[in-house]
Amino acid sequence: MSFLKQKSVAESSSDVEKPAYVDDDAAAPTFTAARSAQLLRKMDWNIVPFLALLYLLSFLDRSNIGNARLVGLEKDLKMKGLDYNVALAVLFPWYVAAEIPSNITMKRTSPSIWLCIIMVTWGVCMTLMGLVTNFAGLLIVRMALGLAEGGLFPGVAWYITLWYRRHECGLRMAVFFSAATLAGAFGGLLARGISEMKGVGGKPGWAWIFILEGLATIVVAGFARWIINDSLETAKFLTEEERVEVKARLKLDRTSLADEYNTKYLIAALKDWKIYVHMLITIGIYTPLYSISLFLPTIVKNMGYTNNESQLMSVPPYVVGCLATITAGYVADRTKQRGLYMMFFCLVGIIAFALLFSVKNTHVQYAATFIAVAGIYPNVPLGVAWNGNNIGGSTKRAVGIAMHVAFGNLGGIISGFVYRSKDSPRFLSGHGLLIGTLSMSFVLSTFMHSYLKRENSRRDADMVAKGLTLDSYTEEMKHNEREKGDDATFFRYTV
Repeated sequence: MSFLKQKSVAESSSDVEKPAYVDDDAAAPTFTAARSAQLLRKMDWNIVPFLALLYLLSFLDRSNIGNARLVGLEKDLKMKGLDYNVALAVLFPWYVAAEIPSNITMKRTSPSIWLCIIMVTWGVCMTLMGLVTNFAGLLIVRMALGLAEGGLFPGVAWYITLWYRRHECGLRMAVFFSAATLAGAFGGLLARGISEMKGVGGKPGWAWIFILEGLATIVVAGFARWIINDSLETAKFLTEEERVEVKARLKLDRTSLADEYNTKYLIAALKDWKIYVHMLITIGIYTPLYSISLFLPTIVKNMGYTNNESQLMSVPPYVVGCLATITAGYVADRTKQRGLYMMFFCLVGIIAFALLFSVKNTHVQYAATFIAVAGIYPNVPLGVAWNGNNIGGSTKRAVGIAMHVAFGNLGGIISGFVYRSKDSPRFLSGHGLLIGTLSMSFVLSTFMHSYLKRENSRRDADMVAKGLTLDSYTEEMKHNEREKGDDATFFRYTV
């Protein structure tokens, strides 16, 4: 039935009293498969690329200190011992502290305004990092940068769930997060070029890396307010017919659960043990993620290459990681599975660090960096999508995703001390630690996958015992359980 026909029927029956649970703005989906695919492509082009650009800038600004280190940062700021490691670690407590409040603020205000504010703030912080003249100044600006950047990733992860169905989010989050791999690749090339500005304006090359990349963030922030669409209701790129269709698709997928803000949903997230398991899985993945992003140039340099060679040789592993991340997101969405792929990529990462730990041949070690990036990076969007898929209700999901990402980012504090100068050139203790964190994530992913399968089977059996099926659940029955979130009897987990 076309949109015009729906409208005509609604008008002719306007005098009929409707039950309270009926949502007139979200009728059943009516688009054909071809039109739905066209609608998704339209949404993708208007939503995902700009979000990916924001994360590319964020990850670039957070991790470019690794490139700056190779062009004299430590010498110029008179850093010694563990000073560099401390400079890496101080960002993350503030980054973590910002995430849950930021997601709540973003939900209570608007994505376009809030993301624009935090972008301008971290762009200014990044630029100021190029003006510091001592170690203390570097620490202060790094802490401010963490506080400013903290809201971006969990905010965008939640934002994507407002537009796409559960098994469409994985690929979009993968494309969004693949910007991190591009930042790793692009950062090495960019740093190599910008470092040649040494002496311009009396500034060293590392300072210009921070200044120019910070200014680029501020420029992009100037457009963000008008490019980011706050909601379905205000999205100018959608026609009214498409707006109705997207609402219908989301309602059918989210099973009519509550989306309004209420403190009880925040409390429900804090009391959900499953979210805490995902938090542990995540810190086991984010620790090697940040370790690689911050230290890959250093690891490659200690294989016997020059500073310039190390900058350039850190690029190819990220290209492979980008392809692996997008491919994993696509396949996971198509198969409607998450846990199995999480386990697989954890094993890939374990193999990579085992090679770095046990093999002395530099060619094998360099090849292992490709495997490491390809094993770690796909699990970040897979993990966020898996957790987000299994949290019922918009507010609980916003808080749950922020908890997930916040705890994972504590791995950034650990990562600052994983690869210490005194352990060079092999960094055996660091590689061993990352094998351990990934092994923890593998075990917990296996547990969660098994538990969710059993819980889905239990709910199916209970429903059959009552003479019901998922298809026989009426809107009224769903409405009566709308505040139960993922505890609703008709909710089924993604495994």
